[in-house]
Amino acid sequence: MPELTRAQESRAAIEKLYIEMRHLFNRGFYKPFGVSGREVNEALLSLRPEIYGSINDAKKVELDGLVYVIDRLPKGVEECRFIKFISEEGYHASGFPTIIPPKRKRNCYRIDEEQMFMEITRGRSEIYDTLTHLTFLYNEAEKIRRRAINDKGQYSREWLQLEAIVTGHTEEQNKEIAFTYLSTLLGRTFEETKRAWQRLAENPKANNGLFHIVYWMGKLAIEEFLHGKDREISFSPALRERIGHHIYGERWASNIKRFLSENQLISRPLHIISANPHSVLNCLYAYAALPKHFQNMDLENMALEISKPENKELRDEIEFFAEQNGGSFLYEDSGANIPVQIFDTTCLLRLKMHPDIVLNCEYIEAHQPVILVMDYAFGEQAYETMDELLKPYQSLKGDVRLNVASISIMGKAGILEGEKGDLMIPTSHVFEGTADNYPFDNDFTAADFEGCGLKVIEGAMITVLGTSLQNKDVLSYFKNSSWQAIGLEMEGAHYQKAIQAAAKIRKNISKDVILRYAYYASDNPLVTGSTLASGSLGAIGVKPTYLITAKILDKILNRY
Repeated sequence: MPELTRAQESRAAIEKLYIEMRHLFNRGFYKPFGVSGREVNEALLSLRPEIYGSINDAKKVELDGLVYVIDRLPKGVEECRFIKFISEEGYHASGFPTIIPPKRKRNCYRIDEEQMFMEITRGRSEIYDTLTHLTFLYNEAEKIRRRAINDKGQYSREWLQLEAIVTGHTEEQNKEIAFTYLSTLLGRTFEETKRAWQRLAENPKANNGLFHIVYWMGKLAIEEFLHGKDREISFSPALRERIGHHIYGERWASNIKRFLSENQLISRPLHIISANPHSVLNCLYAYAALPKHFQNMDLENMALEISKPENKELRDEIEFFAEQNGGSFLYEDSGANIPVQIFDTTCLLRLKMHPDIVLNCEYIEAHQPVILVMDYAFGEQAYETMDELLKPYQSLKGDVRLNVASISIMGKAGILEGEKGDLMIPTSHVFEGTADNYPFDNDFTAADFEGCGLKVIEGAMITVLGTSLQNKDVLSYFKNSSWQAIGLEMEGAHYQKAIQAAAKIRKNISKDVILRYAYYASDNPLVTGSTLASGSLGAIGVKPTYLITAKILDKILNRY
């Protein structure tokens, strides 16, 4: 019998992970170090995801992966033995303070010293993503436990010193000494440990700091090992009933269509943009709001100036100006956690636009296009939100179909041949782990970005089940086989599934709706040190973000 290749083994591990996680969700609870939990952990170790670096090295705690995960989990999660996934069940109106992870928009609640509730409104992708992060966290906690205590139950000197530091039972330590104790426990160099501490210290309100996190990860692992105090993950009955039924997406889309109807915008040509909630706003209004401040600045430098932490007043002034000139910001109370902006382009005609944003005044006066910007969806939530948005508005007078003229998707994606900040123009979306693939006519081509100073590649994109589950073997297969894939992301196939169904099967929108997809590279998972766990894009992402935004607006505002 021929042996499986590493790519085939990895794909089998991904499938096993998702089947096992779905089984545990349906079951309602599991213990991470029970039989089922160990199956999930072993599948993750078999997969060896790039984002989790040295997860398979029993002697080293993976620090970049730890920082990545902590940024996406609620503050204090490392202290909790019991994690419960819930639906929207009224806790927002309770006395529990809401905890929102900096890199994942979800409401979480610390119920008591041992229990954390995480609210799931973005579908199964959010559950699988979070379970994967927790599995990683528990795996690394075991590494700490093995260095903190031996099989005879004796604590190491480094663990006792860390405990004294964290619990305050020692005088103020010299940080260099403290880092030395910590690096020994982690099996990492002094330099690596200090760098991880610095990365977490950049956002101190969002986490408890590296010393505290490592101590509590190890403490809970030790308590389970010595005293049988098992950790447990569970799922509320309401969540298990509601998942997959588009409850939040339907509510979100209804709010949008009600607003369009009440403001006499629903029959006008609608241009939907999935993008971050700042680039379209700034391209359309920043220069007009503050022309002297941004005089002689190109879009990239203007964006960098606006994004400086000390310039919140500028951002507030731009938003206020937009609200006075055709911009509307819909209050997000649906649970979907996807903010929406709506811009009446006829109001732009009276403004002084940035020189890089050109308006075809005759076209805008004649067609009166409306721009709807929706923040990024997460995984299969993209299908739920787009599917619900493209359905007719159910008014008292009957169903009203939206006049959707174009749908533009701008996103971050992993690139398979290039560097951070480079551009990818997809010609199709291939859904990993299924037989589904979605070729489409992209109104964008590489030629649209010629001479931009960035590498631009065109080809098939892989829509993956989760960025945290990718490894080099699977990605190399997609890149080097006849698929000739150029990158990976999490929403493209889901969006396309909803759009094609709306246009070709349900007839809710025109089959001639214009589609535009463009991505910029947030990472290259095939290059060591260039995964998402290595850190954010920072200023590198500004140029491609505003370049793509300007191209989308040019296509919308100068169609004829």
